[in-house]
Amino acid sequence: MKFGKVAVLLGGRSAEREVSLKSGAMVLKALQSRGVDAHPFDPAARGLEELAKHRFERVFIALHGRFGEDGTVQGVLEWLGIPYTGSGVLASALAMDKLRTKRIWQAEKLPTPPYALLERDTDLRAVAKRLGLPLMVKPASEGSSIGMSKVKSAAALDEAYALAANYDRVVIAEKFVAGTELTVGILGERALPIIRLETPREFYDYQAKYVADDTRYLIPCGLAPKKEKAIQALCLAAFRTLGCAGWGRVDLMLDRRGRPYLLEVNTAPGMTDHSLVPMAARAVGLSYEDLCLAILEGAHVG
Repeated sequence: MKFGKVAVLLGGRSAEREVSLKSGAMVLKALQSRGVDAHPFDPAARGLEELAKHRFERVFIALHGRFGEDGTVQGVLEWLGIPYTGSGVLASALAMDKLRTKRIWQAEKLPTPPYALLERDTDLRAVAKRLGLPLMVKPASEGSSIGMSKVKSAAALDEAYALAANYDRVVIAEKFVAGTELTVGILGERALPIIRLETPREFYDYQAKYVADDTRYLIPCGLAPKKEKAIQALCLAAFRTLGCAGWGRVDLMLDRRGRPYLLEVNTAPGMTDHSLVPMAARAVGLSYEDLCLAILEGAHVG
């Protein structure tokens, strides 16, 4: 195959290791089924310098979270001169950091929910009064809803802050947007069909994403075509504003008046049997195997 010897990076040492192992195993199987000389590579067990030693010519990043999605691995691969999938160093680092992401979007006048940075000496009750309840409290640099809480009362803020701070020293509180949760996959220069997410849980948390069988994924999403195109264009703008490239996913909320609010960008989204980008790709006739090939095709250095 034209790709040469390919390493599928999976596992790693973030809080999302288990999800990454599932994503990577499926990507590996898909690539091998299409004749790609693909091999698993877990950075938690092997030094990244072995990629050069064993003459890997391309890397598919199926790592999630820290040390995989945050620009660190991308920087090593740039140093080694090995093409890799997804966004570059700076875009990966920015997208992983929800606080910096929101600041950039605000500077570019892209809609995102009001928020506050929480620190040990922050007056949490004042934050609740200023932003209003309920609030989402989250670590700034974690994924898969890890360490995230929906807070309905000011009294519950202390516990939510402690949970989030257990995962990251930077914690934000974000005004909860009641309405419809949407996600938009990005592949190359194209926004894939919007998926509407419905869960009986308080929000689309880790259980709803990876375990529960009662989460609903609606494609078509039910929006009017003109509205869907406008939201896809917004998500492409949000993606490009951070400098993201290759592929990814943009998550957002649509409030009850139909106004969109951007939440975050995932630069190495899940590729499991519950994952959203493969679902959106299937809706436009792209099989899981073809999706993996298309992502690998976009591998680059710098």
